[in-house]
Amino acid sequence: MSTENAPAGAARTASGAVWGAAAATGVGSMPGEDPREAARTVTGTLETFPFLPELPARGPGADMTGRTVGLLVELYAHLEPSGWRIGDRPGRDTRRARSWLSEDLDALEEFTQEDHGGRRALKLSAVGPWTLAAGLERRNGEAVLGDAGACRDVTASLVEGLRNHLVDVRRRVPGTPLVLQLDEPMLTAVLLGRVPTASGYRTHGAVDRAVAEGALREITGACAAEDVPVVVHSCAPRPPFALLRRAGAAGVSFDARLLTEGEYDAVGEAVEGGTVLFAGVVPGDGPPSGGLSDPAGSVGGVRSLWRRLGLSPALLTESVVVTPACGMAGASPAYARAALAHCVRAARSLADDPE
Repeated sequence: MSTENAPAGAARTASGAVWGAAAATGVGSMPGEDPREAARTVTGTLETFPFLPELPARGPGADMTGRTVGLLVELYAHLEPSGWRIGDRPGRDTRRARSWLSEDLDALEEFTQEDHGGRRALKLSAVGPWTLAAGLERRNGEAVLGDAGACRDVTASLVEGLRNHLVDVRRRVPGTPLVLQLDEPMLTAVLLGRVPTASGYRTHGAVDRAVAEGALREITGACAAEDVPVVVHSCAPRPPFALLRRAGAAGVSFDARLLTEGEYDAVGEAVEGGTVLFAGVVPGDGPPSGGLSDPAGSVGGVRSLWRRLGLSPALLTESVVVTPACGMAGASPAYARAALAHCVRAARSLADDPE
Protein backbone atom coordinates (compact mmCIF):
# COMPACT_ATOMS: atom_id res chain seq x y z
CA MET A 1 0.00 0.00 0.00
CA SER A 2 1.43 3.32 -0.99
CA THR A 3 1.52 5.94 1.74
CA GLU A 4 1.90 8.81 -0.67
CA ASN A 5 -1.78 9.79 -0.34
CA ALA A 6 -2.43 8.26 3.06
CA PRO A 7 -4.02 10.29 5.84
CA ALA A 8 -1.73 12.40 7.98
CA GLY A 9 -0.06 10.40 10.71
CA ALA A 10 -0.88 7.16 8.96
CA ALA A 11 2.49 5.57 8.67
CA ARG A 12 5.97 4.74 7.93
CA THR A 13 6.85 1.05 7.92
CA ALA A 14 7.54 -1.04 4.84
CA SER A 15 4.02 -2.48 5.06
CA GLY A 16 2.54 1.01 5.06
CA ALA A 17 1.41 1.38 8.68
CA VAL A 18 2.95 1.41 12.13
CA TRP A 19 1.15 -1.82 13.06
CA GLY A 20 2.71 -3.75 10.19
CA ALA A 21 1.25 -6.40 7.88
CA ALA A 22 -0.98 -9.31 8.94
CA ALA A 23 -1.85 -7.51 12.17
CA ALA A 24 -4.52 -8.30 14.75
CA THR A 25 -5.71 -6.32 17.76
CA GLY A 26 -8.65 -5.90 20.11
CA VAL A 27 -11.30 -3.21 20.27
CA GLY A 28 -11.17 -1.92 23.84
CA SER A 29 -13.13 -3.49 26.66
CA MET A 30 -12.20 -6.73 28.38
CA PRO A 31 -13.97 -8.78 31.07
CA GLY A 32 -13.13 -8.68 34.76
CA GLU A 33 -11.84 -6.08 37.17
CA ASP A 34 -8.10 -6.85 37.38
CA PRO A 35 -6.01 -4.50 35.21
CA ARG A 36 -2.87 -6.63 35.60
CA GLU A 37 -4.64 -9.73 34.33
CA ALA A 38 -6.11 -7.80 31.40
CA ALA A 39 -2.72 -6.31 30.52
CA ARG A 40 -1.09 -9.74 30.76
CA THR A 41 -3.67 -11.23 28.42
CA VAL A 42 -3.49 -8.44 25.86
CA THR A 43 0.28 -8.11 25.71
CA GLY A 44 0.84 -11.88 25.81
CA THR A 45 -1.63 -12.67 23.04
CA LEU A 46 -1.27 -9.68 20.73
CA GLU A 47 2.48 -9.63 20.42
CA THR A 48 2.71 -7.03 17.65
CA PHE A 49 -0.35 -4.80 18.22
CA PRO A 50 -1.63 -4.77 21.83
CA PHE A 51 -4.08 -2.22 23.20
CA LEU A 52 -4.85 -0.53 26.49
CA PRO A 53 -7.85 -2.46 27.90
CA GLU A 54 -10.96 -0.94 29.44
CA LEU A 55 -12.55 -2.81 32.36
CA PRO A 56 -16.11 -1.46 32.71
CA ALA A 57 -17.02 -4.22 35.20
CA ARG A 58 -15.29 -2.08 37.84
CA GLY A 59 -18.14 0.40 37.58
CA PRO A 60 -18.87 3.90 36.23
CA GLY A 61 -15.66 5.69 35.40
CA ALA A 62 -13.98 2.53 34.11
CA ASP A 63 -16.23 2.45 31.04
CA MET A 64 -15.23 4.14 27.80
CA THR A 65 -17.23 7.31 28.51
CA GLY A 66 -15.95 7.62 32.07
CA ARG A 67 -12.36 7.13 30.98
CA THR A 68 -12.73 9.85 28.37
CA VAL A 69 -14.41 12.23 30.82
CA GLY A 70 -11.34 11.80 33.00
CA LEU A 71 -9.15 12.96 30.10
CA LEU A 72 -10.99 16.23 29.45
CA VAL A 73 -9.20 19.50 30.19
CA GLU A 74 -10.98 22.34 32.02
CA LEU A 75 -14.29 20.56 31.55
CA TYR A 76 -15.67 18.35 34.30
CA ALA A 77 -18.55 15.93 34.67
CA HIS A 78 -20.21 13.92 37.39
CA LEU A 79 -22.61 11.00 37.41
CA GLU A 80 -26.37 11.43 37.56
CA PRO A 81 -28.91 8.58 37.33
CA SER A 82 -29.29 9.49 33.64
CA GLY A 83 -25.56 9.48 32.92
CA TRP A 84 -22.55 11.81 32.86
CA ARG A 85 -23.43 15.49 33.29
CA ILE A 86 -21.19 18.55 32.99
CA GLY A 87 -20.40 20.23 36.31
CA ASP A 88 -18.39 23.11 37.72
CA ARG A 89 -15.47 21.23 39.24
CA PRO A 90 -13.87 17.78 39.30
CA GLY A 91 -15.65 15.54 41.81
CA ARG A 92 -15.18 12.03 43.07
CA ASP A 93 -16.50 10.51 39.82
CA THR A 94 -13.83 12.27 37.76
CA ARG A 95 -11.13 11.43 40.31
CA ARG A 96 -12.17 7.78 40.24
CA ALA A 97 -12.05 7.67 36.44
CA ARG A 98 -8.56 9.17 36.44
CA SER A 99 -7.41 6.78 39.16
CA TRP A 100 -8.58 3.74 37.23
CA LEU A 101 -6.91 4.96 34.05
CA SER A 102 -3.68 5.39 36.01
CA GLU A 103 -3.99 1.80 37.31
CA ASP A 104 -4.58 0.55 33.76
CA LEU A 105 -1.49 2.36 32.51
CA ASP A 106 0.60 1.09 35.44
CA ALA A 107 -0.36 -2.48 34.54
CA LEU A 108 0.34 -1.99 30.86
CA GLU A 109 3.71 -0.43 31.65
CA GLU A 110 4.60 -3.40 33.85
CA PHE A 111 3.95 -5.91 31.09
CA THR A 112 5.73 -3.92 28.38
CA GLN A 113 8.73 -2.64 30.32
CA GLU A 114 11.09 -5.33 29.02
CA ASP A 115 10.53 -4.53 25.37
CA HIS A 116 10.20 -0.75 25.08
CA GLY A 117 10.54 0.07 21.43
CA GLY A 118 10.23 -3.58 20.45
CA ARG A 119 6.52 -3.60 19.72
CA ARG A 120 5.13 -2.50 16.41
CA ALA A 121 2.39 -0.34 17.92
CA LEU A 122 0.20 0.21 20.97
CA LYS A 123 -3.44 1.20 20.53
CA LEU A 124 -5.11 3.60 22.93
CA SER A 125 -8.79 4.51 22.82
CA ALA A 126 -11.12 7.35 23.74
CA VAL A 127 -14.70 8.24 22.93
CA GLY A 128 -14.88 10.44 19.85
CA PRO A 129 -16.37 13.96 19.91
CA TRP A 130 -19.78 13.05 18.49
CA THR A 131 -20.51 10.03 20.63
CA LEU A 132 -19.31 12.06 23.60
CA ALA A 133 -21.61 14.93 22.63
CA ALA A 134 -24.52 12.50 22.31
CA GLY A 135 -23.84 10.88 25.69
CA LEU A 136 -22.67 13.78 27.84
CA GLU A 137 -25.39 15.96 29.39
CA ARG A 138 -25.46 19.70 29.85
CA ARG A 139 -26.56 21.10 33.20
CA ASN A 140 -30.22 21.09 32.07
CA GLY A 141 -30.10 17.35 31.42
CA GLU A 142 -30.13 17.61 27.62
CA ALA A 143 -27.28 16.21 25.56
CA VAL A 144 -24.36 18.41 24.60
CA LEU A 145 -25.31 17.48 21.05
CA GLY A 146 -28.18 19.98 21.15
CA ASP A 147 -25.85 22.98 21.62
CA ALA A 148 -23.37 23.73 18.84
CA GLY A 149 -21.18 25.85 21.12
CA ALA A 150 -21.07 23.12 23.76
CA CYS A 151 -20.06 20.63 21.07
CA ARG A 152 -17.14 22.84 20.09
CA ASP A 153 -16.11 23.20 23.74
CA VAL A 154 -16.16 19.43 24.26
CA THR A 155 -14.09 18.85 21.12
CA ALA A 156 -11.50 21.44 22.17
CA SER A 157 -11.27 19.94 25.66
CA LEU A 158 -10.93 16.46 24.22
CA VAL A 159 -8.13 17.53 21.87
CA GLU A 160 -6.11 18.93 24.79
CA GLY A 161 -6.84 15.92 26.95
CA LEU A 162 -5.69 13.52 24.27
CA ARG A 163 -2.46 15.47 23.79
CA ASN A 164 -1.75 15.10 27.51
CA HIS A 165 -2.66 11.42 27.40
CA LEU A 166 -0.23 10.74 24.55
CA VAL A 167 2.57 12.50 26.44
CA ASP A 168 1.89 10.39 29.54
CA VAL A 169 1.81 7.11 27.61
CA ARG A 170 4.98 7.96 25.71
CA ARG A 171 6.72 8.61 29.01
CA ARG A 172 5.65 5.19 30.23
CA VAL A 173 6.45 3.19 27.08
CA PRO A 174 9.19 5.17 25.29
CA GLY A 175 9.95 4.12 21.74
CA THR A 176 6.61 2.41 21.17
CA PRO A 177 4.60 3.76 18.21
CA LEU A 178 1.13 4.83 19.36
CA VAL A 179 -2.22 4.57 17.60
CA LEU A 180 -5.38 6.31 18.82
CA GLN A 181 -8.79 4.72 18.37
CA LEU A 182 -11.79 7.06 18.56
CA ASP A 183 -14.92 5.16 19.60
CA GLU A 184 -17.84 6.61 17.63
CA PRO A 185 -20.76 4.15 17.85
CA MET A 186 -23.24 7.07 17.77
CA LEU A 187 -21.74 8.84 14.77
CA THR A 188 -24.17 7.46 12.20
CA ALA A 189 -27.15 8.30 14.43
CA VAL A 190 -25.76 11.82 14.92
CA LEU A 191 -25.47 12.32 11.16
CA LEU A 192 -28.98 11.00 10.53
CA GLY A 193 -30.69 12.94 13.33
CA ARG A 194 -31.62 9.83 15.31
CA VAL A 195 -30.30 10.72 18.77
CA PRO A 196 -33.28 11.10 21.15
CA THR A 197 -33.71 14.09 23.44
CA ALA A 198 -33.98 13.65 27.20
CA SER A 199 -37.76 13.30 27.01
CA GLY A 200 -37.54 10.62 24.34
CA TYR A 201 -40.39 12.25 22.39
CA ARG A 202 -38.23 13.80 19.71
CA THR A 203 -34.70 13.65 18.35
CA HIS A 204 -31.86 16.09 17.99
CA GLY A 205 -31.40 17.51 14.52
CA ALA A 206 -28.91 15.90 12.19
CA VAL A 207 -25.42 17.37 12.44
CA ASP A 208 -24.12 18.77 9.17
CA ARG A 209 -21.56 16.41 7.70
CA ALA A 210 -19.03 19.19 7.17
CA VAL A 211 -19.31 20.11 10.87
CA ALA A 212 -18.95 16.48 11.94
CA GLU A 213 -15.96 16.05 9.68
CA GLY A 214 -14.36 19.23 10.97
CA ALA A 215 -14.50 18.14 14.62
CA LEU A 216 -12.97 14.79 13.78
CA ARG A 217 -10.28 16.52 11.73
CA GLU A 218 -9.33 18.63 14.75
CA ILE A 219 -8.41 15.42 16.54
CA THR A 220 -6.73 13.66 13.63
CA GLY A 221 -4.73 16.83 12.92
CA ALA A 222 -3.59 17.17 16.53
CA CYS A 223 -2.58 13.51 16.56
CA ALA A 224 -0.80 13.81 13.22
CA ALA A 225 1.32 16.55 14.78
CA GLU A 226 2.32 13.95 17.38
CA ASP A 227 2.91 11.32 14.67
CA VAL A 228 -0.02 9.23 15.92
CA PRO A 229 -2.46 7.73 13.37
CA VAL A 230 -6.15 7.71 14.29
CA VAL A 231 -8.56 4.83 13.76
CA VAL A 232 -12.29 5.45 14.15
CA HIS A 233 -14.35 2.56 15.54
CA SER A 234 -18.08 2.00 15.23
CA CYS A 235 -19.87 -1.29 15.78
CA ALA A 236 -23.14 0.30 14.56
CA PRO A 237 -24.42 -0.28 11.02
CA ARG A 238 -23.34 2.03 8.17
CA PRO A 239 -20.16 3.71 9.39
CA PRO A 240 -19.49 6.71 7.11
CA PHE A 241 -16.32 5.49 5.40
CA ALA A 242 -15.97 8.44 3.00
CA LEU A 243 -16.46 11.08 5.71
CA LEU A 244 -13.95 9.39 8.00
CA ARG A 245 -11.37 9.19 5.24
CA ARG A 246 -11.82 12.90 4.46
CA ALA A 247 -11.49 13.67 8.17
CA GLY A 248 -8.02 12.12 8.17
CA ALA A 249 -8.69 8.73 9.74
CA ALA A 250 -5.94 6.25 8.94
CA GLY A 251 -8.32 3.36 9.53
CA VAL A 252 -11.96 2.49 10.12
CA SER A 253 -12.87 -0.20 12.64
CA PHE A 254 -16.26 -1.85 12.11
CA ASP A 255 -18.35 -4.99 12.59
CA ALA A 256 -17.80 -6.79 9.30
CA ARG A 257 -20.94 -8.84 9.81
CA LEU A 258 -23.05 -5.68 9.43
CA LEU A 259 -21.51 -4.59 6.13
CA THR A 260 -24.08 -4.44 3.33
CA GLU A 261 -23.71 -4.65 -0.42
CA GLY A 262 -24.61 -0.99 -0.71
CA GLU A 263 -21.46 -0.08 1.21
CA TYR A 264 -19.04 -2.10 -0.91
CA ASP A 265 -18.12 0.76 -3.25
CA ALA A 266 -17.39 3.08 -0.32
CA VAL A 267 -15.19 0.41 1.23
CA GLY A 268 -13.32 -0.12 -2.04
CA GLU A 269 -12.74 3.61 -2.46
CA ALA A 270 -11.50 3.86 1.12
CA VAL A 271 -8.98 1.05 0.62
CA GLU A 272 -7.76 2.48 -2.68
CA GLY A 273 -7.35 5.83 -0.93
CA GLY A 274 -5.08 4.31 1.73
CA THR A 275 -7.59 3.67 4.54
CA VAL A 276 -6.96 0.52 6.55
CA LEU A 277 -9.93 -1.67 7.46
CA PHE A 278 -10.06 -2.92 11.04
CA ALA A 279 -12.43 -5.75 10.25
CA GLY A 280 -14.41 -7.12 13.19
CA VAL A 281 -14.85 -10.73 12.18
CA VAL A 282 -14.90 -12.54 15.54
CA PRO A 283 -17.96 -12.28 17.84
CA GLY A 284 -17.44 -10.19 20.97
CA ASP A 285 -18.76 -12.99 23.18
CA GLY A 286 -19.42 -16.70 22.95
CA PRO A 287 -19.21 -19.97 24.87
CA PRO A 288 -16.64 -20.04 27.71
CA SER A 289 -14.77 -22.79 25.88
CA GLY A 290 -14.24 -20.46 22.95
CA GLY A 291 -15.83 -22.41 20.10
CA LEU A 292 -13.43 -20.77 17.63
CA SER A 293 -11.80 -23.35 15.44
CA ASP A 294 -11.57 -22.00 11.87
CA PRO A 295 -9.38 -18.88 11.57
CA ALA A 296 -9.42 -19.02 7.76
CA GLY A 297 -13.21 -19.22 7.79
CA SER A 298 -13.46 -16.16 10.01
CA VAL A 299 -11.81 -14.01 7.32
CA GLY A 300 -13.49 -15.77 4.39
CA GLY A 301 -15.88 -12.85 3.99
CA VAL A 302 -12.95 -10.44 3.78
CA ARG A 303 -11.38 -12.48 0.97
CA SER A 304 -14.72 -12.61 -0.85
CA LEU A 305 -15.14 -8.85 -0.55
CA TRP A 306 -11.63 -8.34 -1.91
CA ARG A 307 -12.36 -10.47 -4.97
CA ARG A 308 -15.70 -8.77 -5.56
CA LEU A 309 -14.12 -5.32 -5.46
CA GLY A 310 -11.30 -6.40 -7.75
CA LEU A 311 -8.65 -5.35 -5.26
CA SER A 312 -5.16 -6.76 -5.45
CA PRO A 313 -4.58 -9.73 -3.10
CA ALA A 314 -1.14 -8.23 -2.41
CA LEU A 315 -2.88 -5.36 -0.58
CA LEU A 316 -4.93 -7.60 1.68
CA THR A 317 -2.62 -8.09 4.64
CA GLU A 318 -1.48 -4.47 4.52
CA SER A 319 -5.01 -3.06 4.28
CA VAL A 320 -6.81 -5.25 6.84
CA VAL A 321 -6.32 -5.60 10.59
CA VAL A 322 -8.31 -8.44 12.15
CA THR A 323 -10.28 -7.69 15.33
CA PRO A 324 -13.28 -8.85 17.35
CA ALA A 325 -16.54 -7.30 16.19
CA CYS A 326 -16.79 -5.12 19.30
CA GLY A 327 -15.62 -4.90 22.89
CA MET A 328 -15.59 -8.01 25.04
CA ALA A 329 -16.69 -6.74 28.45
CA GLY A 330 -19.57 -9.21 28.48
CA ALA A 331 -17.48 -12.25 27.54
CA SER A 332 -15.88 -14.74 29.89
CA PRO A 333 -12.14 -14.31 30.46
CA ALA A 334 -11.53 -17.63 28.73
CA TYR A 335 -13.50 -16.59 25.66
CA ALA A 336 -11.79 -13.19 25.51
CA ARG A 337 -8.37 -14.84 25.49
CA ALA A 338 -9.48 -17.35 22.87
CA ALA A 339 -11.00 -14.62 20.67
CA LEU A 340 -7.82 -12.51 20.65
CA ALA A 341 -5.69 -15.56 19.85
CA HIS A 342 -8.14 -16.46 17.10
CA CYS A 343 -7.78 -12.98 15.58
CA VAL A 344 -4.01 -13.47 15.48
CA ARG A 345 -4.38 -16.81 13.68
CA ALA A 346 -6.97 -15.37 11.28
CA ALA A 347 -4.62 -12.52 10.35
CA ARG A 348 -1.84 -15.03 9.68
CA SER A 349 -4.18 -17.02 7.45
CA LEU A 350 -4.72 -13.92 5.31
CA ALA A 351 -0.97 -13.62 4.92
CA ASP A 352 -0.55 -17.32 4.10
CA ASP A 353 -3.42 -17.39 1.59
CA PRO A 354 -4.55 -13.91 0.50
CA GLU A 355 -6.59 -15.32 -2.35
